[in-house]
Amino acid sequence: MQTQLTPQLQGSAQGTEAAAILRNCVHCGFCAATCPTYQLLGDELDGPRGRIYLIKQVLEGDAPTARTQLHLDRCLTCRACETTCPSGVQYGRLLDIGRRLVDEQVPRPAGTRLLRRMLPALLTGPLFAPLLHLGRLARPLLPARLQSPLRRGSSAGHWPTRHQARRMLLLAGCVQPAMAPNINAATARVLDRLGIELVVARAAGCCGALRHHLDDQSGALAEARRNIDAWWPEIESGVEAIVLNASGCGTMLHEYGHLLRDDPLYAAKAARVSALVRDLAELLPSQILELQSSLRTVTPQRVAFHPPCSLQHGQRIRGAVESLLAALGAQLVPVADSHLCCGSAGTYFLLQPDISKPLRDAKVAALSAAAPEVILSANLGCITQIAGGTGIPVQHWIEWLDARLS
Repeated sequence: MQTQLTPQLQGSAQGTEAAAILRNCVHCGFCAATCPTYQLLGDELDGPRGRIYLIKQVLEGDAPTARTQLHLDRCLTCRACETTCPSGVQYGRLLDIGRRLVDEQVPRPAGTRLLRRMLPALLTGPLFAPLLHLGRLARPLLPARLQSPLRRGSSAGHWPTRHQARRMLLLAGCVQPAMAPNINAATARVLDRLGIELVVARAAGCCGALRHHLDDQSGALAEARRNIDAWWPEIESGVEAIVLNASGCGTMLHEYGHLLRDDPLYAAKAARVSALVRDLAELLPSQILELQSSLRTVTPQRVAFHPPCSLQHGQRIRGAVESLLAALGAQLVPVADSHLCCGSAGTYFLLQPDISKPLRDAKVAALSAAAPEVILSANLGCITQIAGGTGIPVQHWIEWLDARLS
């Protein structure tokens, strides 16, 4: 697809990148079959192909409208279209460019602007933990869509204190330590059994994904640089990897090298960080024999696994967790349409509740169909979203594994 860029965009980094991405797009429509919003709404402009047309028009000088902005906002950024696309179109990067250009030309209402500024500030800042505590106290009085994120996670058990020869960094996350502290602690315990010490750099914080997907590109890059600075001494001292148990953060960290490629001070460091990122689903399969030897005798459980979009589409890790769980005694039940998003998508469930809820309900129905005893996933957002629609226990798969090791 050829694009005639406006004079203002010709030669610019975003114009050049967008044009290069669009050249690969043949508009075959395969992506429509795996796009959650197109499947739900049935509007071509709420699918990847229609959104690409809208972005192309903006690149060529057509004035966007609030309607254009709405169709781009409705995208979950699940990237299922990318794993479906036979041409390898990098839709997610094109969408980032399109949203940025539209936001520059279409002012949002004051209330919406305030909300989009407040969300990352509250969710990634020091006020989140005390506000979460207050919210949990007031949970019965709140609207139903706000009650689910305020459910209590499992309290953290002990954090290993042994020093190991092998060391890896862990991104603690912005909301995970307060909402579900046992996920990080369980990760540390499992890796400790394998002779790996997890290190948390206290100066590191949010990966930047929240701001990035709310079109605060400069804020997201500032968070990326802060994390790189926090991790760099450990990287120079020889840590083997940066371990992620939140697949959404993993997808963002893999993008550091691309996002900072033109920064003379951080380009090389960002590329190094992206190269070091390892999701638990990549790290643990190589340790399967050691894990199997540490398993306690427990009653087998029927398990439904939800692979987050950020794991299977963002990081292109498919089937690894399921294979690992099966090898460690889980009785995996079939789940229909496992490629579809649950509707959480960072802050999407707050900003687009009319779309998020039916996607959640469809996902819960698919996960519950074979009557599992537990539902497992690999990202806190998905876990929280799914738990709000079912009485079946929902937890991170690393917590499930940790509970079964001696």
